[in-house]
Formats: sequence, structure tokens, C-alpha cells
Amino acid sequence: MLELTWFILWGVLWAVYFLLDGFDLGLGTLMPFLAKDERERRLVYNAMGPFWDGNEVWLITAGGVTFAAFPNTYAAMFSTLYTPLMLILFALILRGISFEFRGKEDSDRWRKTWDLAMVVGSFLPALLFGVAFANIFRGLPTRMTPEGYVMLDGTIFSLLNPYGLLGGLTFVLLFLVHGALWAAAKTEGDLSARAGSLALKLWPAELVAAAVLLVASYWATPLWNNYFANPLLFVLPLLAVVGLVLVPVFGRQGAWFKAWGANGLAIVTATLWGVAGLWPNLLPSRLDPAATMTAHNSASSPLTLKIMLGVALVFVPIVIAYQAWVYVTFSHKVDDQVLAEPEAY
Repeated sequence: MLELTWFILWGVLWAVYFLLDGFDLGLGTLMPFLAKDERERRLVYNAMGPFWDGNEVWLITAGGVTFAAFPNTYAAMFSTLYTPLMLILFALILRGISFEFRGKEDSDRWRKTWDLAMVVGSFLPALLFGVAFANIFRGLPTRMTPEGYVMLDGTIFSLLNPYGLLGGLTFVLLFLVHGALWAAAKTEGDLSARAGSLALKLWPAELVAAAVLLVASYWATPLWNNYFANPLLFVLPLLAVVGLVLVPVFGRQGAWFKAWGANGLAIVTATLWGVAGLWPNLLPSRLDPAATMTAHNSASSPLTLKIMLGVALVFVPIVIAYQAWVYVTFSHKVDDQVLAEPEAY
């Protein structure tokens, strides 16, 4: 029961991370296509500014849960996915620096350099997270060594298979729509209208990519086996479809926050769809069953899981309360008055 509880928490933390950091990764990627001048670029930065670092707390939490609750999975993950994980880390570092360094010099070239860092630091994590999770769903090409270590059989380029790239494309499109909807909701005037229009233009591609991924998963992965064994789980992909369908419904009404919430529902339930299909696997191997990391063979001791559960029950609500306060405090639109504030980006 403890292992199942932590497996569910592991999946929920990833879903919350993609829900929250997804919009600023998408918005950072879209910035050159949305912002037409320096004022609009600053509006985009400040639409993300109060939230981006708090959103990434959930990535740290998801990684921390993996390390503490499933240490063998954590070790296997870094021995097999070290390169993409390091690329994600460096991209996120570059992205974080761009927020702080962009305004340090009154130079157009300086600002353009950090704008490029923002785009690259936003696009790469979105793509690589999608590729990584799609390969986990499919099963990694890993083997157990005689010394008892899990190793990747082949090169990192073997992860760039059609299904893995489809996962990367789907994540990017989900985040792009999420970011455009956030910009439409948080800004006013031409920028808001442009962002809303772009979100609705990207939505059909998002819908097609998500649908193709769900169908392709039937042949490329064993994810659907858990669903046929437990039909109640079908509520997850159904909710994802409902969320995607509601995006243009709310968008055409100009209810951008509702459209953002609908797209967020799709992101959360799509993530949970994959996690529920994985159970009990965390890092499945498609080459060597002995190399498969599960919630059973990679979990910490029952005592450790119990102590950590108590810690989580205390501190996770605190984090949620703090982040809710941040979102309420900065729920206003981003406008010229915000740009005039000393702490504005």
C-alpha cells in the first residue's frame, strides 16, 4: 500500500509540474512569435515573472520523491537518461539566468541574446521531457550488467525513435497552447488578442498530436493493458479529451482563464493516463525484464516511506498554500503600470 501511495504521489507531482511550468515553458518558446516590440517582450516576461521559479519547485519535488521513495529508479534514471536530463537542467539554468540578466544592460544586442536564451531554455525542456516520458512509456532499451547496474543498450540517439519524437511534439504543442492561453488571459489589447488567436490556431495541431499519441500507444507501449484490466481508469483519457474539446469553446467566448484551465485539465489527466498505464513500473525495460525498475523492487524501506509520508502530509499543503497565495496576489493583468514598477523585468 505504501508503494502504491508513493507511486500515485510521484505521478501527481509530475502532473502538477507540467500543469504549472508548462505554461511558462510554452510562453517562453512563443515569445518571438507573440511580442512585436520591447514593451510586449517585457509584458511576456512579467506574465511569467512572479510564477516561474515557484512552478519549478514541483520539478524539484518530483525528483526528490524519486530519489527518496524509489532510489534504485533514481540511480537507473541517471545512468540511462543522463544526457537528456543534463540538457534539461542546463536549459532550465539558462532560462532562469535570462530572467535576471536581461535587464542588466541597456543594449539591444544584450537583450536579444538573453531572449534567445529564454527561447532555447524553454523549448528544449518541453521537447526533452516529452521524448523522455514517451520512451519510458514505450520501455527503455536497457539491460542489467553483471555487476547489477542498469545500462542503456546503444546510444542516446536510440531514444529519438518515432514514438519518442511524437511524445516530444505532443508535449511541445500542449505547452505552446498552454502558454498562449496564459498570455491571452494575463495581458490586454493587441498582445492578448494575438496570443488568443495563436492558441486557437495551434489547438488543432495539439488535438491531432494528442490523439495520434493515444492511438499509437496501443501498438507501441503496454500502457493500455492496465486500462483493459481496470476500466475505471478510462476516466483519465476521457477527461483529457474533454479538456481539449473545451479549449476552443471557452476561447471563442474570450474566457481565456477558463480555456487555460481546460488545457491544464488535459495536461494533468494526460500525464496521469501515462502514469496509471505504467503501474507498477517506473522505468520499464523492453529488452531485459531484470532491468525494469518498479515500485516494488526500487522502493525504500517501509519505515522510510512512512516517515516521508508524514513529512509530505505536512509540507506539501504548505507549498500548495504558498503557491496559491502567489497566484492570487499576482492575479491582476500585466500592463504598463506593472512595467513601471522597480522590480519589473
